[in-house]
Amino acid sequence: MMSISHLSNELEAFIEYISVTRALSKKSVEAYKGDLSSIENELQTPLISLESKSVLAYLSRYKNKRTLNRKLSAINAFFDFCHKSHFSTEKTKYKFAKIPKLLPKFLSYKEIQNSLALIDRSSWLGLRDYALIIFLFASGTRISECLALRGEDMEDGWLHVRHAKGEKERIVPIAKVALEAINAYLLEKPKEHEYIWCNYKGDSLSRISAYKITQKYLGVSPHVLRHSYATSLITGGADLRVVQELLGHASLLTTQIYTHIQKQDLKDTVEVCHPLA
Repeated sequence: MMSISHLSNELEAFIEYISVTRALSKKSVEAYKGDLSSIENELQTPLISLESKSVLAYLSRYKNKRTLNRKLSAINAFFDFCHKSHFSTEKTKYKFAKIPKLLPKFLSYKEIQNSLALIDRSSWLGLRDYALIIFLFASGTRISECLALRGEDMEDGWLHVRHAKGEKERIVPIAKVALEAINAYLLEKPKEHEYIWCNYKGDSLSRISAYKITQKYLGVSPHVLRHSYATSLITGGADLRVVQELLGHASLLTTQIYTHIQKQDLKDTVEVCHPLA
């Protein structure tokens, strides 16, 4: 076993390859270098010379599967480079750890209703908080899209999302109760502003402030209301492609995560209602 305190020649060549040829960002290069050099330094052996069992033994310390897969991704990229560069004759590739799909967190309409009932609407800030939460649940907008909202973006019960992710504009119908809540807030808002949502100083509301509002009343981030919007549509029987359009998802694959919620809802219903369950 050789003692090394620096990068092996092959690893140095790989770092140069991802830095120059592939032109990865400095942050990405440092991440690859950190992940791979730590193996060489701890095992005191060039990575290319390590047996698979030694690599796997080293990786077994990582219980977090996402962290483990990041390490495996770096190792596979290194060995793929070595094979293509004729540093090794064998093409080594490690299988990634399976990560269970996590269903997005969401709130039921009843939970949201109960929280809305606790908001003191005697002040314009209370009216704002109430309107903001209803709007997020009624529109399914991302918080960035919500905070960019101007008065002209809403007309005849429709919302024009102009500042969408990936510059993909879309039109979304808005529930009457949400429009009424926004109008009640705007009537009491003490200062005119180009954006609808404002802080206590009358300036545009920040993402942090919006997070504090939903956290205060619901105990969740604003994005959970987007998940709640999508979940209520899917469990209500909405077509997946319609939900994709309403959410502004570029790919249907992103929307399909909500079908798991629908299946779970059906399963729970059968278990509660069917005599054989």
